[in-house]
Amino acid sequence: MEGGWIREARSVPSPNYGPRPDACEPELLVIHNISLPPRCYGGDCIERFFTNDLDWDEHPYFAEIRGVEVSAHFLIQRTGALLQFVDCGERAWHAGQSSFEGRGNCNDFSIGIELEGTDDDPYTDAQYAALAALTKALISRYPGLSPARIVGHSDIAPGRKTDPGPAFDWSRYRQQLHERAST
Repeated sequence: MEGGWIREARSVPSPNYGPRPDACEPELLVIHNISLPPRCYGGDCIERFFTNDLDWDEHPYFAEIRGVEVSAHFLIQRTGALLQFVDCGERAWHAGQSSFEGRGNCNDFSIGIELEGTDDDPYTDAQYAALAALTKALISRYPGLSPARIVGHSDIAPGRKTDPGPAFDWSRYRQQLHERAST
């Protein structure tokens, strides 16, 4: 890791970020999912969405998100490819209205990881492997992070968000973290 950038990730800088509050280090990992258009995989629409380059007229669904400016720190594609949009030392715009352990504005103290997928489509083996490797790297870099401080978007925005959804296998992911940590 160089500064807040993971060397193994393809860097795709997003303009959608801001500074973290003074002396605020990442203390929470938030797992999300996204597919654009919904249930379509393998294209570059997510990348273009996070960099404000999406053609809003390209697909009817895009009218629903027209003008929205969001980002995450990372995207893990179905192939396991890792993209990074925002330096981990900066505040990405991924959590929205949110709260963790009574503390609001989770963007201030979290790192957002998007998985290319939906709530209901199983995630790929390559995604679980990449997510476990990324998580281990982030935990080793940021002392406030730990396996106990990993949540889904649904956990910090209940009733508003459902991702990563029932298709995400939390037990499998946590087992891979344990296996990687003990090797």
